[in-house]
Amino acid sequence: MNREYLRWYSQRLYRDMEMLVFGHAGAKVLVFPTREGRFFEYEQLGLVASLSDKLQAGHIQLYCIEGLAAESLYGLHHHPAERIRRHAVLEDYILHEVLPLMAAKNAHDCTIVHGCSLGAFQAASLVFRHPHLFRKLVAFSGRYDLTMKVESFGDLFDGYYDDSVYFHTPTHFLPGLGADWRLERLREIDIVLTIGEADPFLDNNRYLSRLLAEKDIRHQLHVWDGRAHRAGAWRMMAPLYI
Repeated sequence: MNREYLRWYSQRLYRDMEMLVFGHAGAKVLVFPTREGRFFEYEQLGLVASLSDKLQAGHIQLYCIEGLAAESLYGLHHHPAERIRRHAVLEDYILHEVLPLMAAKNAHDCTIVHGCSLGAFQAASLVFRHPHLFRKLVAFSGRYDLTMKVESFGDLFDGYYDDSVYFHTPTHFLPGLGADWRLERLREIDIVLTIGEADPFLDNNRYLSRLLAEKDIRHQLHVWDGRAHRAGAWRMMAPLYI
């Protein structure tokens, strides 16, 4: 299996950024890590191995990037306004540095965005904001409203709220989409959400599913047994849904 390490200095983020690419052809899959994960996490957790058949057959190609959670959404030493600003800059980096690199390396017309846990939020936020760029979203064990409090998970913005928080939070801006080009493009995308029945984010996933249904956006919500917020469950999910 092809495995390639890439590193370059991002003028947008003002830091070196790293990436691992797996596979040689097929649909391009942009992969976000979890909150504490890095670009090599997907491989370390065994998720790359779980997709080895598809990778070796040239059906998919993975692009595993940095999520920078500690600098953005979980950078709790920064003011919430700075956290969401940094998240927006990461999005800009993906749009203007990562996606062009992917297109240069692979001309396949299908780009999938995928993530687990916090990576699922980042994947969903990116796709719902820029649906014209993608064909599929695969989100495992996500929380799609980082202002909500559930169990030990608090409001990541500590009560702070502005337009940037609103427009980067799928369950906040989706209800307001009416005669909007984004809505039409979202209806063309394959959306797959998974969550464990004992996961604290189950209700949030069901709420997102209801919002999508109300907007006639086709999607799948798969509820797995137990608390499927773990690598073992994700390794089983990946070959089924990616």
